Amino acid sequence: MMRVRGVRGAITVKSNAADEILGATRHLLEEMVAANSIDEEDLASVFFTTTPELTAAFPAKAARDMGWTRVALMGASEAAVSDGIPMCIRVLIHWNTTKSLDEITHVYMRDAQMLRPDFYPDHRVHIQDGDGEG
Repeated sequence: MMRVRGVRGAITVKSNAADEILGATRHLLEEMVAANSIDEEDLASVFFTTTPELTAAFPAKAARDMGWTRVALMGASEAAVSDGIPMCIRVLIHWNTTKSLDEITHVYMRDAQMLRPDFYPDHRVHIQDGDGEG
């Protein structure tokens, strides 16, 4: 049976630069798509958030630049929590799929892995980043 499932992902960046925000977001989305065999046609919507210090670009632009022109995209700023992970981009993909919850692969990259310590180091969500960062 087809259900709407949430696929989570997050990545950190080193600076508040548009090219870095867009590049990291695109990299994260590509890894999420590859890990789950996601097709744009099956997407219901995608929600992006950034920590408050990331203001140079909307992460959703990376999805549009990838060709996601028909799916609904939304962005917001995370709450400014004192012990939160800084410089972080989070993504929640709402995906129509027949996969079970256990078959969904969530992707946390770079320092964002700290968001889900229960997944690391042995859980299947670990994806090595292209620049050598985990």
